[in-house]
Amino acid sequence: FAAAGATVVGTATSDSGAEAISGRFTGDLKGKGMKLDVVSQDDVDTVLKAVVDEFGPVDILINNAGITRDTLMLRMKDQDWTSVIDTNLNSIYRMTKGVLKGMTKKRAGRIISISSVVGSMGNPGQANYAAAKAGMEGFTRALAREVGSRGITVNAVAPGFIKSDMTDGLKEEWKAKLLESVPLNRLGQPEEIADAVLFLASPAAAYITGQSLHVNGGMYM
Repeated sequence: FAAAGATVVGTATSDSGAEAISGRFTGDLKGKGMKLDVVSQDDVDTVLKAVVDEFGPVDILINNAGITRDTLMLRMKDQDWTSVIDTNLNSIYRMTKGVLKGMTKKRAGRIISISSVVGSMGNPGQANYAAAKAGMEGFTRALAREVGSRGITVNAVAPGFIKSDMTDGLKEEWKAKLLESVPLNRLGQPEEIADAVLFLASPAAAYITGQSLHVNGGMYM
């Protein structure tokens, strides 16, 4: 996004994480990192005010906060459920509501949430995570109908299995088993998710709203 000319504010849950984000903006790349706890309404209000004061109204919101607390339903504790729902689903309500007034006034804006293939397929041990992601996609469709007349588009991107530190640590036999469910027979790259989000934020996607764009190598069709 920064390379495409946007001023990017990335958030992290720690000061060190925010500093690491800030360190990536060098040369002509504009942006900064800020500490944010998306579970705290006060924190959301404070950070969004700071962003608007420094950079002006938000044009593009990417809801990307997420955690997992995987366990079978019979073993799931209330905290396993509520923490995932609060971080993964309730946060998009807080963040979206916080930027919506500015977008409505400008009659323009992009709201893009990072969902998951699990929200459509389900996955054993992830009832909490799947519920949050399915809820996110319902939120996306409902809000798209609500704010479309104001020039605001609302979409989601649903990744499948993406290469990460976690997948790098998998044994080869587990990785091979994983890829059996992916017709393209490979893991996705993080950049491929970023490219999908960038497309939905671009003028080329101005007539796309209320959609969940699946980027999963064909594992869900």
